[in-house]
Amino acid sequence: MYHRLLVPLDGSATAALALDEAAQLARLAGATVVLLHVVDAMDHITGFEPPLVHIQEVRPTFLRNGQALLDAARQTLEAQGIAAETVLVESRGERVSQLIADQASQSGCDLIVLGTHGRRGVNRLLLGSDAEQVARIAAMPVMLVRPRAATKAAATGS
Repeated sequence: MYHRLLVPLDGSATAALALDEAAQLARLAGATVVLLHVVDAMDHITGFEPPLVHIQEVRPTFLRNGQALLDAARQTLEAQGIAAETVLVESRGERVSQLIADQASQSGCDLIVLGTHGRRGVNRLLLGSDAEQVARIAAMPVMLVRPRAATKAAATGS
């Protein structure tokens, strides 16, 4: 059975679904949930802010917001009697998928539970899939959790 579950969080609805699935597994297995948030600085750079503003204001804000996201999820799990840990990682040009896989190994996790949008066709080609890349490179099993509407559509073939 699983002992440590890694759940990457980005504040999206699909990440919340993955957290719900992980909570169910953790309750059944008595597992610890390791919550991960990866801050990609490139997502927060406009090119218009001076470097000093970025260092003193922008960067501390997105790090604080990332930690707040992790803390809220940890509190939710702990209120359900589930042990939880938080990890905040700042990307310095590395792929988010690689950082997720690396953190799972470093944290001794035996399962990654990851939300995915379930994109197909051109959208998948244009937008890519961090979740798919994690599933390809991770050294442990990866559970992909899709939105319920996407799951129903895939099951009916629409």
